[in-house]
Amino acid sequence: MSAPNNATHAPDGPEPELVARARAGDREAFATLYYEHYRLVYSFLLIRTRNRHLAEDLTQEVFTRALRRINAFTWQGTAFAAWLITIAKNLYLDELGRGRTRLETPVAEFLDPQEPGRGPESLALRELEAVEAHETVRTALHTLNAQQRHCVQLRYLDELTPQETAEAMGRSVGAVKALTHRALQKLRWTAGAVAV
Repeated sequence: MSAPNNATHAPDGPEPELVARARAGDREAFATLYYEHYRLVYSFLLIRTRNRHLAEDLTQEVFTRALRRINAFTWQGTAFAAWLITIAKNLYLDELGRGRTRLETPVAEFLDPQEPGRGPESLALRELEAVEAHETVRTALHTLNAQQRHCVQLRYLDELTPQETAEAMGRSVGAVKALTHRALQKLRWTAGAVAV
């Protein structure tokens, strides 16, 4: 089986070789990729689902899909880990759509409607504010270049650690911190310019 044309654009190092071997049907190469990236994918899903068993199940499904679609992976300036995180994110969104993963509201929030800030109207307003804040963030992110936007999304929206972000982006932790710093400076400057 020949590798896709864009395989020549793969970065140097052991991972591209492992991916190429996995594409050729080498199960040991895919197993190595699995062991190298399992913790990152599992952590990503655990943060979102807040359910250890569901996160484990979804993580297994991520790698099952990755194995089935390994020939579809292309090196486009992102690491193999970023591809896995994209699969994980899509699986998680599918779970939300099926309603199996629900974020629960503590019962105490509904017990005393007389208490300020605890009634259904207040909860609805908070949800509306969250949606508006999300749209503001999305608009602000478009002022960043692609690498900065990807870095900020992984760090703050996907809630990855600097180490996990570095792994997902195929960069060093120092490079991720520098990229994050520049992105946040640009966002602060943009927010200041809008406020004036």
